[in-house]
Amino acid sequence: MSNPTVVLVHGALTGSSVWRDVVVGLQRAGHHVVAPSLPLRGLASDVAYLESVLRSIDGPVVLVGHSYGGAVVSDTAFASPQVCGLVFVAAFQPDDGETAGALNGLFEGAKLGPDTTVVVPYPGGDELYLKQEDFREVYAGDVPEAVAAAMAASQRPIDPSALGEPLRGPASWKTVPSWALVATRDFSLPPAVLRFMAQRAGSKTVEVDSSHAVPVAHPDAVVDLVADALAHVR
Repeated sequence: MSNPTVVLVHGALTGSSVWRDVVVGLQRAGHHVVAPSLPLRGLASDVAYLESVLRSIDGPVVLVGHSYGGAVVSDTAFASPQVCGLVFVAAFQPDDGETAGALNGLFEGAKLGPDTTVVVPYPGGDELYLKQEDFREVYAGDVPEAVAAAMAASQRPIDPSALGEPLRGPASWKTVPSWALVATRDFSLPPAVLRFMAQRAGSKTVEVDSSHAVPVAHPDAVVDLVADALAHVR
């Protein structure tokens, strides 16, 4: 097998820039990396967009999803010969027919909700943001204050309807080897939910003392987990 391309899939409220330090670490190690920007207008449309990105890549791929990006890479479209590994970084791992929104309410601990978010209409739908004053506490508690403030000001909003779209099964992680990172100080996607999903999927799991913004706060831990996946799928 040729060396896989690492495709980094961001989640809601951030864009591909959330992977900046992860990209640098993987490139320094000699890996080819692609970090596309999802439209965040719906689960099905985000899956279709990512499918188009993968069609432009020759050879095998390891898909890495953060947050909502994990729901995208769990779609059955990515249970394909091209995708040889899945890495979930503080990410959703829905099963067939499940929604990200419902999963996030399975256990206590999430501070992401009506009190900390705002919905802004746009032509044809809505956009969900975290309130800037709550961003660091909910999303990026261990990120430097100035960096968290910049992230809060430059959010990439999601249409909240995407969080209510059920996963098209069978989930990709049922047939593709998977790895998972549990962020133990995550107030966006609580650790109990992350552990439940990773255990159910049979993912090789590591735990990191981190907020939800683990690609920013602890990029080396993400790089190490992706490297482990790459070493085992070759």
